[in-house]
This record gives sequence, structure tokens and C-alpha cells, in this order.
Amino acid sequence: MYKNKKMPVIVAELSGNHNGSLNRAIELMELAHECGADAVKIQTYTENSLTLDSDRPEFKLEGGLWGGQTYYELYKKAKTPREWMKPLFNHAKAHGIFLFSSPFSYEDVDCLEEAGCPVYKIASYELNDIGLIDYCASKGKPMVMSTGLATLEEIDRAVDVVRKSGIEDLTLLHCESRYPADPEKFNLNSIPYLKERYQCRSGLSNHAIGDELDIAATALGADMIEKHFTDDKKNGGVDSAFSMEMNDLIKLVKDCKMVAKSLGVKGIHLQEDEYPMRAGRRSIYLVQELKKGEILSKEHVRSVRPALGLEPYLLNEVLGKKAKFDLKEKTPLKQDDFE
Repeated sequence: MYKNKKMPVIVAELSGNHNGSLNRAIELMELAHECGADAVKIQTYTENSLTLDSDRPEFKLEGGLWGGQTYYELYKKAKTPREWMKPLFNHAKAHGIFLFSSPFSYEDVDCLEEAGCPVYKIASYELNDIGLIDYCASKGKPMVMSTGLATLEEIDRAVDVVRKSGIEDLTLLHCESRYPADPEKFNLNSIPYLKERYQCRSGLSNHAIGDELDIAATALGADMIEKHFTDDKKNGGVDSAFSMEMNDLIKLVKDCKMVAKSLGVKGIHLQEDEYPMRAGRRSIYLVQELKKGEILSKEHVRSVRPALGLEPYLLNEVLGKKAKFDLKEKTPLKQDDFE
């Protein structure tokens, strides 16, 4: 997924914005690719992968975008059916689109294996499902894990499971799991922290409107930015309220890639085209004529532009010395003019 890509990798998450239509899912995948997304992600589950069909209070959603439904009803509406997997991955492969998925059960993983899924993503709410993580890792493919709602101990445990399976290609995504997310609740400094602590790639799974936080994450070294995507919010979809539209995605890709390119490398490094510009800096010039044998004093000189004379920090090395020969006013001072 990272091969031949300029950081950060931009992932367009389709989620349930396909509205139950395979053709629409394919269309959204193509549009995301055309808008510059480096990869497209889907979610592979059935309602039974995630919950139970129950009217008990704990299975009912209250408030927010999905209030009034049960978990079962929501996931039945939002699912990307398993029978779509082969058509979606075949289409992606045929059109040069990097497609991967989040599975939510062992059966979902098996289905994705048959379809040729190249990378597995663990969603934030599944980070405590060690069995699912272990099963995904057993397939030997690169993994991405979102860390929303997780404690440090839980992230440690999940990463340990992945590492014990021999997976080295791991990306951890910082995630604010509220939908939609409040920018003030983000702790973007978690992105470099995850990278340093676990010695892996890190990034941001972002449900906030706009791309300001994605740009900030890029400046903090994010390797991946994941955002929900739809063609037009008017077309509906369970996640359309906090999804990017096409112009948003185009702007996101442009802005994040530009910021990443501007970061350069750590340290102070003059670039080749900067050296000629140094001639415009300050240097020491004579502002009074100085005869041979006269003593140079501060009254004879000024630090001015351009930089053809003595570096200002070297002035004290020639003050109080005698001129070897006559020196004209408004000429650059040289160290070997004195004895």
C-alpha cells in the first residue's frame, strides 16, 4: 500500500455509503480513485458479525446520528455483503485501485482471503477482540489498527499479538471515535507517540469535518490519513453526515501531500539554490577611507548588505589592526587587508 506512494497515504473509507447497492459501491470506489485517494477501504460484515437481534435496552442506540435503531437494524442497513467481496476486489485490481477492508468476524476474514484482500484493518471498537486480531495476523498480511477508545495497555496487548505473528508491516491510527468528531477532543500528539513507542507507521482516522486536522496530522508525521467518502451527501448513507465529498477529497489529497513534501528532513540543511542567495546577507564595509598604517576602529565600518566583505562575527579580529595599504570608502573589508 505504501509502495511508490508519497506520504501520507490517503485512504477513502466507503463504509455504508453505498446504500445497499453494489454498483454504487463500485462507482464510489472509482470516484475516490479519480479524486486522488491512494487506497479505498470497505467494511466486511453482516449484522450477525457484530451483534445480536435483540430489543433489550443495551442493544438500542440513543441520540446521535443513529438514535432510535437497534445495533442489529443499523448494521443490517450499513453492511457491505460478503457476496460483494469478489466483485469489488476483482474490479479494483482490474482498474489499479488499492482496496482493503475491515473484517469483523473470522468468517469475514475467510471471505476476504478468498477475494484476495491485501491488507487487514482492525476498527477501534474491535481492538479489544484479541481473537479477531490474531486471526487476521495469522494470514501474514500488512495490518492497520485504529486505536480510538483504547487504553495504552489495550494497544500494547493488540500490538503484541500482531508482532508475535511475525507481522512487521503495521500502521496504528490515532482515532477520535465520536461521530462526528469534535476537533477540540483530538490529541494529535498521539500520532508521533504511537510511532515512537511501537516503532511502526502511524496516522489518523478522522471523522471531523474539513481537512485542517488532517493537515496538522501530516505535519506531525502521519503516514496514513483515513476519511469517510461519498459522492454527494444528498444521496444519503449511514455515514454521509461526516463524509467528504469529491471536491473535499481532491483538496485533502493536494493539501496533505504538499504539507508532507514541505517537511523535508530533520536538522538544518541548506539547499543548493540557497547558496547564491547568501550573497544578499550582511558583511563589513568601510564607511570611511583608511590610509596605509592607520588603525581600524568601529567608526570606519558598518555591517551592511551585500555579503562581499568580512563576516560580521569576525570584525573583532581586525579591529585595532593596521591597514596594509590604502582602503577606499564603501568597499568590502577583507581579513587580509590588515596586519
